[in-house]
Parts: sequence; structure tokens; C-alpha cells
Amino acid sequence: MSSNDESSVSRRAVVGGAALGVATAATGSAFAKTPGTPAGAAPAAGLKDPRSGPKPPFEKQSQPWPGLSSKMTPKPDNGEQSYRGSGRLLGRKALITGGDSGMGAAAAIAYAREGADVAINYLPAEEEDARAVVALIREAGRKAVAIPGDLRSEAFCQKLVETAVKELGGLDILVSNAARQQTRASILDVSSEDFDATMKTNIYAPFWIIKAALPHLKPGSAIIGTTSEQATDPSKDLYDYAMTKAATTNYVRSLAKQLAPRGIRVNGVAPGPIWTPLQVSGGATMEKLESFGSMTPLGRPGQPAELAGIYVLLAENGASYTTGHVYGAAGGGGMP
Repeated sequence: MSSNDESSVSRRAVVGGAALGVATAATGSAFAKTPGTPAGAAPAAGLKDPRSGPKPPFEKQSQPWPGLSSKMTPKPDNGEQSYRGSGRLLGRKALITGGDSGMGAAAAIAYAREGADVAINYLPAEEEDARAVVALIREAGRKAVAIPGDLRSEAFCQKLVETAVKELGGLDILVSNAARQQTRASILDVSSEDFDATMKTNIYAPFWIIKAALPHLKPGSAIIGTTSEQATDPSKDLYDYAMTKAATTNYVRSLAKQLAPRGIRVNGVAPGPIWTPLQVSGGATMEKLESFGSMTPLGRPGQPAELAGIYVLLAENGASYTTGHVYGAAGGGGMP
């Protein structure tokens, strides 16, 4: 979910002691022409030049951590206007951590427009972005469940799954997307507190959540982890984050072998530089922000919406022979 330019802070390492909140909307009975797609969504276009899209130099800007998509310039494209569903996940039930912005939001919007009910977890400070995603899920005629809380707590991770299962009426897609990243020039600048927070958010939380979810997952269910190009081409200033993404890649491959006999698939997504609130909330210096994504062969950062289709592919029945794989989206760079 990050790149050599990406983030100094967690997108989702949620503040301790945050109260559990749940906002749900009943599943709508009226769909647009395509199940799960709201009326007015942009029709499918012809060819798209992959070089097109916002390019550096970007405007210097900063936000207090953790940052909001709605306050960025330009605003990230999460697929709000562009993603059009075709019923590929009709009737499915998904839980997405970090579902308020970035790839988590793009996946949530796409899943709803493909016919799934969706629960999202996010940082309470990101409520504004989360509400926008919840509204889009509802607009697609699907049930939305909003669950803010602290992923660094095992008790909360267990409660998160329990609440999602109860409110959705089950669970068959789990997207472990939330992560914490801090840029530090030297290992000497990484405090034990920082290191512990990164490990708990990026490694412990998926461990706790997957353990809690497994009893509810039936054959045909899918687990998707968000890893990173950092897993195979780590930046010198992302010491702790990069090692967690290498671990994510390996837990995807290990769990895929372990759970295949149960009919549960496990795959990963490895983004490169993607335009999200990470960059403007302390995740990049102003110099890096200005040139963000310029090092890729396509000469620009990716937009969250450009990964939505990968998350859909890995969750749908059409990918039933795909497990233990990591799909990259890094603009021509990276080695997923």
C-alpha cells in the first residue's frame, strides 16, 4: 500500500480506547441496470492510456495525521465515479480493514457495486472519509457496517470480526488492508514504541483477525492481504515497515497452503506508489511529495481505483484456482 515514497504513519493504526461504533444500512431492493451499481455511474469507456492521470509535480500540502482523502489536492480517485459493477460478488459478505480511504475504500466501493455487503474498519479520526464510503455502499443498494476501533488490541480485533459477522449475517471475504508506516532515516531513529506499534498493526492484527474469522469462513471464502513493493525492494528509510510487508507476503503464501484443503483461498496485493492520505499526513517530505510517483515507468503514482479490480478478481469465484499469489500494481516497477 505504499512505495519508496510512502508513508510515515499508519493509515489505520487506530487510537487506543476508541469506542466501538456501528452504522448499518439495510440492503436495498432496487438496483441500477447492473446489480450493485448505482444509477448515474459512468458508463464503461474505451481504451485508457495508462500514462494518463495526475502527475508530479504535486502541490506542497500537509495534514495532521492520519489525513483525509477529502482534503487532498488532487483528491484521490477511489472509483466513486468510475467503477461499474457487474454482479461478480452478488450476495457476498466482506470485512475490509482500512476501508475509509486508499485501496481499502476502492475495494469497498467496488465490492458493493459488485453486489456484496461490506463492513469497514478505520481510525475514528477518519470518520469523514468513512462516512463517504458508507454512503456509496448504501447507494449501491448494499448493507454498510462501519466499525472504528484499535487494531493494536487483540480484544478489539476479535470484537471487530464478531460485529462484522453479526451485522452482515456471515463473512466470506476478509481484506486485511490496514497498516502503519513511519519513515525514519536510520534504525537509530526507530523507537521501541514505534517498532512495537508497527508490528502490532501490520503483523499481529492480521494474525488476530484471521484467527477470529476462520471459524466463520466456508469453502469458497477468500482472504486478501495488502502487502507492498517494499516486501521485495525495500527503501532504506522504511526498515520496520518493509520487514512487515515481507512478512505479509509470506503469511499469504503460507496460509494459502494451510487453508487450501479447507477450500479457502489466500492471496495478496502489492501496490507501488499510490496517491492516498499517507503521503500528506507525514508520510513523505515535501520534496518527495512533489515528485511522488515520478520514478515509475508510467511517470505517475497510481490511484486507488486502479487496484479495485484486483481486489475484486481475488475475491470472486472466477479466480477459484488462484491462491498463494501476490498481484502487483506499481506502474511498471516493483517485484511482487
